[in-house]
Amino acid sequence: MNLDLSSLPDNAIELKEILFSLSANWDENEKKYQEKINYLEERIRLLQNEIFGRKTEKLIDPRFARLQMGLFDEPEAVLPAEVEQADDTVTIAEHARKKRGRKPLPADLPRIEIVHDVTDEQKLCECGCVKDKIGEEVSEKLDIIPAKIQVIRHIRYKYVCKNCEGVESEGPTVVIAPPPVEMIPKGIATSGLLAHILTAKFEDALPFYRQEKIFARMGIDLPRATMCGWAIKVAEGCEPILDLLAREIRSGPMNIDETPVQVLNEPDRPNTSKSYMWVYRGGDPDHPVLIYQYHPTRSGQVPLEFLKGHKGYIQTDGYNGYDALGRQSGIILLGCWAHVRRKFVDVIDAKSNPNKTGLAEEAIAYIGRLYAVEKYALGNDYKPDQVYWLRQEKSKPVLDEIKVWLNQTASITPPKGLLGKAVNYAIKNWDRLIRYIEDGRLKPDNNLAENAIRPFVLGRKNWLFSGHPNGAKASAAIFSLIETAKANKLKPYFYLRYLFDQLPFAKTEADYRSLLPQYVEPGLIAAVS
Repeated sequence: MNLDLSSLPDNAIELKEILFSLSANWDENEKKYQEKINYLEERIRLLQNEIFGRKTEKLIDPRFARLQMGLFDEPEAVLPAEVEQADDTVTIAEHARKKRGRKPLPADLPRIEIVHDVTDEQKLCECGCVKDKIGEEVSEKLDIIPAKIQVIRHIRYKYVCKNCEGVESEGPTVVIAPPPVEMIPKGIATSGLLAHILTAKFEDALPFYRQEKIFARMGIDLPRATMCGWAIKVAEGCEPILDLLAREIRSGPMNIDETPVQVLNEPDRPNTSKSYMWVYRGGDPDHPVLIYQYHPTRSGQVPLEFLKGHKGYIQTDGYNGYDALGRQSGIILLGCWAHVRRKFVDVIDAKSNPNKTGLAEEAIAYIGRLYAVEKYALGNDYKPDQVYWLRQEKSKPVLDEIKVWLNQTASITPPKGLLGKAVNYAIKNWDRLIRYIEDGRLKPDNNLAENAIRPFVLGRKNWLFSGHPNGAKASAAIFSLIETAKANKLKPYFYLRYLFDQLPFAKTEADYRSLLPQYVEPGLIAAVS
């Protein structure tokens, strides 16, 4: 209320009414200001934690955090009372303990044996007899030989008929052996070189300019522009394989995620514009398919066009761009419990007193009970139908409890605070969050897609941007091949080398299908390579 001091009434009763009104408004405004202050302080603590805090979502029991901090205090402060008074009865399920020590070296590595023996004099006993060999001790050392580069010379013999030389003839008088069929004709790149370069960049996140320096140390002039051109040609040559993968991915539940990428020289867009790399993971859960797709925008139309006509379960995060998918007939959207949990972890990280437990810890405990069911099913190697019935028995009651807890907490929590946002996020997406118990093949979170996008994010930190949309599209294609190979337990280099050797000879759809990562036998790749 704005007051004009010159117009204040002289009547005491009227003045009291004005003071009472000001007092009521003051309490209401003070409450709003305090809520705003609490919200801003919470955001500051969260940002400080993101910059300077730990980079994990694992939670540490505050009792043991204080115990660890107390290691450098006085002896009587080392054991807090609540830790000393903890229940000393511990139940440990029967389990097999892993063997400690260094892991054995892979059995498929070549081995060179060096025998160390004692001298003939040492083999002779004091009694005059020759000692018998009773055993041996073997220790393995790991050696490495730097990358070996070799030049393969293709010698094509030519033949001519001396008798017809210089005489007109209906047919050619000179014949020559045909050139080898290669992934990139008339180039110096073999399948092995292409597989090495592409694996180094897209699996090991080694940009072309660094590889250029490595080749230069070996005396090889191999410009980054040449390697980039090879990557684009390889992606174009693999289009039949990628088309088949796009069909295969529709045969099962799907996960989708996206991440920003900067692409230069995009038509009608400044170089500072933000583009996106989308990832789709689906197909047979036992033989998954991963497809990466570059697109200039984050519009929900991108997955909508890619999945036109698709029916089935699709799991995403809470980005509202995916809402259009849920409106399509036959598509059932699933939510992500990992994102829900992450928002409650933010509440804990932003607390002014980290030793004080509250509602956020209760939410984490509820979600932990859901994941305990998943861990049990995984540990017992349950089949999808067994997982379904286990979730109906164990997970569904927990979900009912969480729903009641969320509604109760929402009624007593400021909606603009971190806790209020976390609660409202879960309530808003509730129908999608509980759908994973409908099918034993489904997961409670979208971590499969997030893990699939992580190799691209790691590479992006090194190469920073793509120089052209064609390069971004080629990157998406090669990531699709490498990550699908990895998901099907193939080693990327050997798969790519096998693919590049065999692809030029493929003619029919059956030929191309036999080259898909999920249909290639690992032993076959090793034998050919």
